[in-house]
Amino acid sequence: MNKDKILIVDDDEVMRQTITLNLSEKGYVIYTAETSLIAEEIFRKEKPDLVITDVRMPAKDGIELLKSLKDIASHIPVLLITAFDDVDAIIKAMQLGAYDYVDKTIDKDRLNFIVERALESKHLSDRLEAIASENSEVPKALDQLIGKSEPIREIIKNIGRISSNRVNVLIEGESGTGKEVIARFIHNRGITNNKPFIAVNCIALSKTLLESELFGHEKGAFTGAEREKKGKFELAKQGTVFLDEIAEISPDLQAKLLRVIQEREFERVGGEETIKMGARIIAATNRKLNYLVETGKFREDLFYRLSVFKIKVPPLRERKEDIPELVVYFLNNINRELHSNVRKIPYNVIELLQNYDWPGNVRELENSLIQAVILSKGEVLEEENIFLKGDKNQNIKHNLPDLRLATLEKEHIKFVLENTNWDKKQAAKILGISRQTLYSKIRTYSIKPK
Repeated sequence: MNKDKILIVDDDEVMRQTITLNLSEKGYVIYTAETSLIAEEIFRKEKPDLVITDVRMPAKDGIELLKSLKDIASHIPVLLITAFDDVDAIIKAMQLGAYDYVDKTIDKDRLNFIVERALESKHLSDRLEAIASENSEVPKALDQLIGKSEPIREIIKNIGRISSNRVNVLIEGESGTGKEVIARFIHNRGITNNKPFIAVNCIALSKTLLESELFGHEKGAFTGAEREKKGKFELAKQGTVFLDEIAEISPDLQAKLLRVIQEREFERVGGEETIKMGARIIAATNRKLNYLVETGKFREDLFYRLSVFKIKVPPLRERKEDIPELVVYFLNNINRELHSNVRKIPYNVIELLQNYDWPGNVRELENSLIQAVILSKGEVLEEENIFLKGDKNQNIKHNLPDLRLATLEKEHIKFVLENTNWDKKQAAKILGISRQTLYSKIRTYSIKPK
């Protein structure tokens, strides 16, 4: 198993040793360099996954090193070691593409967290690049179960148990959770593979049209029936009929569907010929069918016939650990379909997506990513291009493209004020701003004496 490689660059031997000791405990392979020139040689030879560099170094400082490394391999994250009086250098470095900055006095746990975050971001971007290279001409898959969370693993195990027979399946889950994706997954991985998969949205058709859609009709069976039509059960043959929104069908149609399941045969609307039904039925609903049974709105006997095997799909908010994998999967598809090239996934974007509850589930995540890619001006998935429903901080987020720089400015002003004993005239002089501007910043950031 490959271990992540980290290059530490600092002219201070004690600092190099301290960081090396801390990170070695996590199993990383560590390289060190005391100058930028040595660092560049190691970078080209060893191809590290992360670089941690001091800003202030003799000959060639950390900002110049950052420029050189980005020219060699722009996707490698670079973490800066700074002091708060390096504020101008930090802002410039962030603009040049530095991943993040850490103060020289940072504690061990905080450093480990930032390093893990940077490496995860790099690995996600690498995976997206690899998928794009391998599958650039492959059409978008419709039956991919993306994720490694326990609920997804359990669903996959259950599908393995039922894919070798034609048992009816009921899939329950909120809108947008991917119920049709699971139905196709079942269909394509068992005895129905290479047979027709026919999907019917039960809520989109009137009672008469839905009955005709399922069973077909004879010419003249009703007004507008100008020719004979085969229904979905007939067209599916030995494959799968997927009945989406099954809870919405009328009581009359419930009775007819029950007969089809029991007898494995049906007649077209207006017809007398009995047609054998060999398809498996997979039904889906975003409502609780057992509750509808209790209230008399859904037939109990049909419920049991449909739910021989039941799969419960969790909402995305209950499996947020799958979001990074979903982002990689969707971005690959979106890049291909929109001819875009968004390949880099900053960790702050993943955090933003994982902190949101996704009422529209996986479908909403995909739509948000499509919008973000359309708005993107480069290869990075930008946080300011992601719009989430009900986000109270949306205006703030989009007015301040990089909140980390705002945080840095606040901390720097606070640092200077505290070290001048809140002498605002002296503090303004050190900061290079007018006292009026300083007063405005103090109000904006709610900075108060300790």
